[in-house]
Amino acid sequence: MGLPALQRIISMQRERRRRQTRVRGGLISSVPKRKSPALQQDGNSEGGRRMKYLPSLPEDIWWHIHSLMPMQDAARAACVSRTFMHSWRRHTSLTFSKKTLGIDEDVCEKDGKARDLTYKVDRIWIEHPGIGVKEVRIEFYDNKTRVCFLDRWLQIAVTPGIEELIVIPSVGHKRYNFPWSLLSEGSGNSIRCLFLSRCVFCPTVGLGLRSLTQITLCYVHITGNELACLLDNSFALQQLGLSHCSKIIRLKIPSLLQRLITLEVSACKRLQTIEIEAQCLSKFWFSGERLVQLSFGEALQLKTLDMHCHGAVCEARANLPSTLPNLETLSVFSYFETVNTPMVGSKFPFLKHLTVKLAAAPAYDYCSLISFFDASPSLETFFLNGFQGSMQHPSILADPSGRRQMPKHRHDKLKNVTIAGFSSAKSLVELTCHILESSESLECLTLDTTEGYDYLRCSVNRSGKCFRMRRDAILEARRGLLAIKTYIEGIVPPKVKFTVVEPCSQCHVVEL
Repeated sequence: MGLPALQRIISMQRERRRRQTRVRGGLISSVPKRKSPALQQDGNSEGGRRMKYLPSLPEDIWWHIHSLMPMQDAARAACVSRTFMHSWRRHTSLTFSKKTLGIDEDVCEKDGKARDLTYKVDRIWIEHPGIGVKEVRIEFYDNKTRVCFLDRWLQIAVTPGIEELIVIPSVGHKRYNFPWSLLSEGSGNSIRCLFLSRCVFCPTVGLGLRSLTQITLCYVHITGNELACLLDNSFALQQLGLSHCSKIIRLKIPSLLQRLITLEVSACKRLQTIEIEAQCLSKFWFSGERLVQLSFGEALQLKTLDMHCHGAVCEARANLPSTLPNLETLSVFSYFETVNTPMVGSKFPFLKHLTVKLAAAPAYDYCSLISFFDASPSLETFFLNGFQGSMQHPSILADPSGRRQMPKHRHDKLKNVTIAGFSSAKSLVELTCHILESSESLECLTLDTTEGYDYLRCSVNRSGKCFRMRRDAILEARRGLLAIKTYIEGIVPPKVKFTVVEPCSQCHVVEL
């Protein structure tokens, strides 16, 4: 509820009061006035100013109305009403950013305006003692905020009872040194969610954040040992996210985190080893330039794994079955996959959903992915994105000598298959034919000759135009369509829902 809605309520209450003072013969000449805590005078009023009236409502109702306002409107209302000022001092959720404070992004880059922003936030904190605050978000990117102000705001914010703390500071060209001691000695025991970005966090003793359920660190300078201090005695932790934390070399997830369900690690460029001992972990998402040494220890409940790195496809097939026997959903995104997927005897007995994305893999044999099918007797859905931008695989149209015959293994539970970035690559056509001939349970097959992302299409894009495709990509899509008609359409069983997606005829027109 913003100020316009509040003004409508006030207007309605005022009109109702006027009607109550009327009688059939006209207006009552005088009506006894009662004082109300909501009767306010403008803070800057002089003798001639009019009094401002708010409806007579219980104070707790006004506080509830105030709590529903966006922070910017709530702060403005507190400036003109003592009732709202009392409520403001008990406001439980505080968000400080250019947006909530109504500061123009470009104007704020000027030194004077940035100082005004800092002093405005400081004044708000002075008026709000921090009592009862449960959620605090401080988000500035202006490079003008002084460290002393940030320290003071956090000292006010971190009090017993706070549940969510989000700090995204920007102090010049240096990272803000977060005063971690504020969270020690029981001060942070009530915190459930902690999000820190672009700062230095170097605790030297265990913090014992016993209520913490979610931690996200983004662009934070913290070592593996310092992270261990942060996690110390955080028995309630359920989600841990680490992004661009470049000082971590060895990441150890201890067994004491018995409630940890989700772990996300991305772009920690110096990371070499991840050791996971949390037994209840069920989702792990990893992204990096290169593969790191993974040790899953007792993490036998892991059911969902997402890997984005060089050589991820080969690594997943060769080493994961023996360490993650209960895996149900596997997604691998590989850059520069130079080695074909090996044929090994280990199995994924419970794997149901497999997603493979390959980028810049000109020599990769798509048929080697059959190794995953043979190892996954429970597999139900398979998604492959093989869009290469510039197709360098041998084309089946240029080599019509005949396709390879693959071993006739049955994939009895495979129901849905989608291949995006479909081209005339011979091994990709051979893989598709193998799936059709060995999967009697198949219900849906989709071959998409575009990049495979709906948001790139004109039907979804705000501009009303498809995202641009390179000329050679459009031409290869046409060759892919010809390969589908020549080698695939004729062997699709009647019961299979067969869908072919081609480039938009309006947005992707190429003159031959």
